[in-house]
Amino acid sequence: MYEELKQLASVDLFAESRKEDAFVGRPFYLDYDRLRLMSNDKWKQSVGGVPAGAFLLALYNGEPGIDEAVLLRVLRPTRLPTDDDMVMAMVDHYKEAPRDGSGTPLDSYTRSEFQFSGLECRVIGTFYRDASRTIRFAGDLDNFYAPHNYRVVKPTGKILEYIVNFREQGIPGGKGDERIGKVRYSSSLRHQTGDEVPVYVSALDFLGKRTALFGMTRTGKSNSVKKIIQATVGISGSGVKIKDEQILPVGQIIFDINGEYANANQQDDGTAIYEQYPRDVTRYSVLEKPGFKVMKLNFHRSIAEGHGLLAGLLDDDTSTYTRAFCSIDWTEPDPDDYSAKTRFGVKKAAYQACLKQAGFGNAGQRVSFQSNKVIMESGIPGLNGVDPSKGISIDDAVAWFTAAWENYGEADGPFQRLKREKKGRDWADEDTQTLMRFLTRKAKPGGTANEAGFRKLIKHRVLHTDNSAVPFEDEIVSLLRSGKIVILDLSQGNPEIQRTYSDRVSRKIFNDAMDRFIKNKQTNFIQMYFEEAHNLFPRKDDKDLTQIYNRLAKEGQKLWIGLCYATQEVSSISSSILKNTQNWFVSHLNNRDELRELDKYYDFEDFTDSLRRTIDKGFIRLKIDSNTFIVPIQVDPFKVSGV
Repeated sequence: MYEELKQLASVDLFAESRKEDAFVGRPFYLDYDRLRLMSNDKWKQSVGGVPAGAFLLALYNGEPGIDEAVLLRVLRPTRLPTDDDMVMAMVDHYKEAPRDGSGTPLDSYTRSEFQFSGLECRVIGTFYRDASRTIRFAGDLDNFYAPHNYRVVKPTGKILEYIVNFREQGIPGGKGDERIGKVRYSSSLRHQTGDEVPVYVSALDFLGKRTALFGMTRTGKSNSVKKIIQATVGISGSGVKIKDEQILPVGQIIFDINGEYANANQQDDGTAIYEQYPRDVTRYSVLEKPGFKVMKLNFHRSIAEGHGLLAGLLDDDTSTYTRAFCSIDWTEPDPDDYSAKTRFGVKKAAYQACLKQAGFGNAGQRVSFQSNKVIMESGIPGLNGVDPSKGISIDDAVAWFTAAWENYGEADGPFQRLKREKKGRDWADEDTQTLMRFLTRKAKPGGTANEAGFRKLIKHRVLHTDNSAVPFEDEIVSLLRSGKIVILDLSQGNPEIQRTYSDRVSRKIFNDAMDRFIKNKQTNFIQMYFEEAHNLFPRKDDKDLTQIYNRLAKEGQKLWIGLCYATQEVSSISSSILKNTQNWFVSHLNNRDELRELDKYYDFEDFTDSLRRTIDKGFIRLKIDSNTFIVPIQVDPFKVSGV
């Protein structure tokens, strides 16, 4: 591939474009945005047709020795000044000609006149030579002359390859450059002639950037994501430098909602990412299955992490005591503050008792916390004579806190007595009281058990394991920092579980990157890929810019975090994310509302009609960060080596 790109860099755009066999027509109108040209059926046929979306070049020939070419995109037919006369002549001929076409043929002059037609084109920019004779491209015109000073040609072959692969820093050809597909203008290929024209991308366009993939199901979004992953693997650890700093191996994480990256399937046989990179891929699942690590927590060991996960799952529960449960603070107290340490230990044990009641086992581990002599001599069953500081079973802890809440409000009981001795300070802080309420399902001490309480946690006990010593988020971040690929198979979780895991892992990655940024630590790029992003990302009308995906979109680039998201609903994505997206892969969309949303960005309005009509899989309109204009391409299929 590198040899091909080196040859491409030696192409003389202006000399090659002046060949007569590429001629399409002459312009009769030109301004800063539009060019209208007159063409002819014979000219169009000789260049293999001129489909909508095709690139043309308007070569300036008004002065000798000036190399300048206006890059155009064909939009639609346009009227010629002589069209009315031609239509009248054509209608008259139809009236006189027999229905079987056996009448007098058109004379050569009239036939020639009928072959002329007009085309309207968008002005994309200008190729020119600078003072050092280097070819440059600018995304606008700084001047234009009378239309007769230009001749319009259709670039093909190496010239077209040069144009679609042109970059600010010149033609691609370095490490990390990968072929992603070939130029394709239309669904119909009847007039396609000559060799295919390859299109290359650089992984540097994706590192730390936002990339969107829009299109209906089965139109090639996932295949495009796999090609991006492939390009990123190619640049990872290759020695490429950014601002004189060598990039470290790139970590990549895929939030696999449908399971197509983590698992082989019949529809996309031979395209699973884990098959291509078995040594570098670690797969996680919410269920236990061969070849996967389980995304479960030991809630008794990872107190803060587990509680945070539960709080996320209970986020839609608006009851006052549930909100109080979700708001419990697990910040470790000052080691020298004995009182705070004691209260923290009591709170932790009460939380573990709630977990046990909800079915979160702790493999027989004992818990310990500080009681009080008054409580241990109270004569209350479950409290009397029990010294939890020496360690008690989790079942005994459940009994202890149940008895404590049952008697907490008794005026002559140990807890009110201690409150009087402490001048009104409760023995149990607000968090511990919330937990005892949650455990016993009683809103008031000694009341009736008529609340759901701990039962709200029961359905989430499938997320718990007795074994895991390290929280899975920490393990995932460690793998990513080592330049590995992580696939989270979320296909067997309900939408609530999918969103919670996605939010949690994303936040962990973001916080780790922010910590490294603040401490000025050397770091590597992490690329994050989200399938079915409309199920995870904030909606368009969501104004909460503190959500993790909005923060990734706005702050990710400075933290070296790339965001790649795929969805069929452009309108569902927060405008905060869309406005910060640099790379766009757009395939078939059948909805005018979605297309209107897309029209707001770059010049995708040029492709609105074709995006709605053409349903070919992998037919993409591509806009990447280092290229000024959109290129219509057919993405190459991703295939596992040797399959």
